[in-house]
Amino acid sequence: MYDLTGFQRDLLYTIAGQDEPHGLAIKDELEQYYEKEINHGHLYPNLDELVDKGLVEKGEADRRTNIYTLTRRGRREIEARWDWEDQYVGELLSE
Repeated sequence: MYDLTGFQRDLLYTIAGQDEPHGLAIKDELEQYYEKEINHGHLYPNLDELVDKGLVEKGEADRRTNIYTLTRRGRREIEARWDWEDQYVGELLSE
């Protein structure tokens, strides 16, 4: 996960927290978090890059709607990131 941007990590976390989210649901979640509009030209190329890296699978809900799910590798990458973060902030957060 070291080679991902912060936005791409947020995409992974958002996908992990939803049941087969589609692009607009992911966009809505991130817009709430960032408190600003997420451009389609920024969202979809980043989703495609996560697919290309094997972290996310892209499927079709219908002809117009794609759904995104984490792959096993995507889940492992998130778990590894949590373990790494826990080394530095785990104790701080448990106080």
